[in-house]
Amino acid sequence: MSEIHGAAELILRLYEIRREDELRRARDWFAGQFFPSTVEEVLAAWTGPESARYRMVTTYWEMAATLVNHGAIPEALFHDANTEHVAVWVKLRPHLERLRQLAKYPSYLSQLERLMTRMPDLEERSAPMLAYLELKRKERARLSADAAPPAPDPAG
Repeated sequence: MSEIHGAAELILRLYEIRREDELRRARDWFAGQFFPSTVEEVLAAWTGPESARYRMVTTYWEMAATLVNHGAIPEALFHDANTEHVAVWVKLRPHLERLRQLAKYPSYLSQLERLMTRMPDLEERSAPMLAYLELKRKERARLSADAAPPAPDPAG
């Protein structure tokens, strides 16, 4: 089997893993419900009730990035076949330095960082992802507001 065929098999295997029910639910949560604006919100997701979901998503993409960084999958092939790693990166990048400090884990998501900082069209690919995530955040906020009980009438 040629190297490219082996890499293609790995890409397909990564896709199969992404389809597993528990990881799919975690990915849905990360994409549609997790919109951290502070490092504390990230840390709360990492260590709180959503910890399993948060860790499933972040360790999945850290593992995938490791395969690329060590040459098992060519970078161009990986980036052409995936977009979700960009979403994970843009959500966590603003908080990563402080998160590493607070967690005393200086190499946290370092494989993903290495991969993303080499991505030649990162800014171009990030822009539509940021727009999509903002749309999802607003949708979530609207749904939460619609589900909230009405505020009491101050006039009584």
